[in-house]
Amino acid sequence: MIVKTIKVDQLARVEGEGALKVVARDGVVQSAELNIFEPPRFFEAFLRDRMYSEAPDITARICGICPVAYQMSAIHAMENALGVVVDGPLRDLRRLLYCGEWIESHTLHVYMLHAPDFLGYAGAIEMARDHADIVRRGLNLKKAGNAIIALLGGREIHPINVRVGGFYRAPRRRELQPLAEELKRARDGALATVRWTSGFDFPDVARDYEFVALRGEREYPFNQGRIVSSRGLDIAAAEYDEHFEESHVEHSTALHAHIKARGAYLTGPLARYALNAASLSPIAREAARDAGLGPVCANPFRSIIVRSVEVLYACDEALRIIDDYQEPERPAVEIEPRVGTGYAATEAPRGMLYHRYRLNADGKIADARIVPPTSQNQPSIEEDLKTFANAWLDLPDDALRHRCEQTIRNHDPCISCATHFLRLDVDRGG
Repeated sequence: MIVKTIKVDQLARVEGEGALKVVARDGVVQSAELNIFEPPRFFEAFLRDRMYSEAPDITARICGICPVAYQMSAIHAMENALGVVVDGPLRDLRRLLYCGEWIESHTLHVYMLHAPDFLGYAGAIEMARDHADIVRRGLNLKKAGNAIIALLGGREIHPINVRVGGFYRAPRRRELQPLAEELKRARDGALATVRWTSGFDFPDVARDYEFVALRGEREYPFNQGRIVSSRGLDIAAAEYDEHFEESHVEHSTALHAHIKARGAYLTGPLARYALNAASLSPIAREAARDAGLGPVCANPFRSIIVRSVEVLYACDEALRIIDDYQEPERPAVEIEPRVGTGYAATEAPRGMLYHRYRLNADGKIADARIVPPTSQNQPSIEEDLKTFANAWLDLPDDALRHRCEQTIRNHDPCISCATHFLRLDVDRGG
């Protein structure tokens, strides 16, 4: 029997530590394990006995790449528990803030973490030596997203201006106008990004995923909508626990999420696009069509194109919001503490993010649950590795390592940050 083991010892920045192990026997992959050595992070415990108003600032620290998603998920869940509805200009500002995070986070992933795989570079620095103008375009795009977050959130990382009920301060209309000029240039850069990524050489593979994402009413989803799937699921966020479950697996300390009685599912850009493509703006729909995406993209390597389309949409949506913006009468609605349980799901750049909180009468948090996109996608990433690696087992060790790392980078920038620097040990037993 010929045994081949692909082993990567460290996968950092995956909300903990991790590794990768793929075992093949007689030319067939038998197992693929994404091992997460997740140390206790205690965020759910940190939140207990804290006031509901503290949750946005605490949860923002969960992720330095996507703090807005964690903040807004906590805020929506708290408002759900407290019976508060935020609409009008404040709702628009929240979508604008989300646009900023999608632009900066997706652009980081596309240009710095994923594109080097397709162009044959070890990383973005090496790529920049030969493609300085392209990398500069990516940096300018990211800068536009950061500018939105800085204006609305008070700073680019871990924003401090958002609160349950709205904002501590709402911007004046004149403050948004400089953003519009920068976003017009960014939209041109985003369109060029779609055309650029669509020209990459992609492996001819596909998976029959069950896609899961939010679906909004006549809008591409950011922070509101029902949870739907490509196989008929259609529920409110309050029903999440009835249909999804997390479980421990022997090879990992991180929880793996599944749909009850159905198994693994995929959230993120591919899922959002498959379930909401018709709600993209006209320029984004046209760019997707010209890039050859079709109504559904089931090739995870082509997810870099879908991310680029979402950047284009976010730029276009941000310009629409700024053009229509009317200053609110006040920056936040009044909040009265009460007993309640609140649920919310929003769309982080990496995928759907679920929060649940139970509040006491004094507004203190009695219980918290947070399910990030990373844990939801881990089972599907493992299935990708198990499915695709069979065709690559005859590759040299370096090429095989590259394909396995790229398979992970298709889905998750928190994983992508580290996998350019991994070692791969191949045991060619027999």
